[in-house]
Amino acid sequence: SYTGVARFDKVDVFRERITGEAEDLVANFFPKKLLELDQFLKDPLINIRELKEIHSEINLTVPDPILLTDIHDGLEGQNAKKRKLEDVGGTKVYVMPGGMMKSNGKLVDLIEKVKPEIRTLIEKCNTVKMWVQLLIPRIEDGNNFGVSIQEETVAELRTVEGEAASYLDQISRYFITRAKLVSKVAKYPHVEDYRRTVTEIDEKEYISLKIIVSELRNQYVTLHDMILKNIEKIKRPRSSNTDALY
Repeated sequence: SYTGVARFDKVDVFRERITGEAEDLVANFFPKKLLELDQFLKDPLINIRELKEIHSEINLTVPDPILLTDIHDGLEGQNAKKRKLEDVGGTKVYVMPGGMMKSNGKLVDLIEKVKPEIRTLIEKCNTVKMWVQLLIPRIEDGNNFGVSIQEETVAELRTVEGEAASYLDQISRYFITRAKLVSKVAKYPHVEDYRRTVTEIDEKEYISLKIIVSELRNQYVTLHDMILKNIEKIKRPRSSNTDALY
């Protein structure tokens, strides 16, 4: 029917669009992006030697110690001991002294620069993966060496997509962990180790962000190299029977 033909035409237009986009990504976008990320890795923002520079001040003062008076009466003494044991809780937190407890501004700025790069890699991988999948011919006996290369390429693209998505999870986990620790600092302002742990996870996240940028660059390098080396087999997996492509 006419509607069926029109639908097939639209599918062909979609295939052509994906093919055009993917070929441009592999030939031009991937090499451009890997050079951009390589340059980003030289940025002073991501090369701070003294990690103290990325520390964020926790403006929570330690409350004055509560003085317990000596009570000589035996019964009162027992109650006082009981009360001492029960009162070793945290400070009740109703409001933060300085208003909202801020995130680490330097790390937030860096995360805002890194996140779009992660998203870009996921989206571009998805387009190239779709293109290679559309090039896979119908299943036949024999002459499947080219098809196995296509499948390897799709698997690699899927792996890169998954790894990039895990970087976003890592960033979310950093904020959740830090929030829990800052809440602990607010509740137990007299415990120095909680304060130290906040700076430790800030330092760890800073190092992780640099590794993420390095991994993003390496993934562009690997994909560009792998696809270009196998471009003939990816485009024509069965050179002796080109009709099988369609």
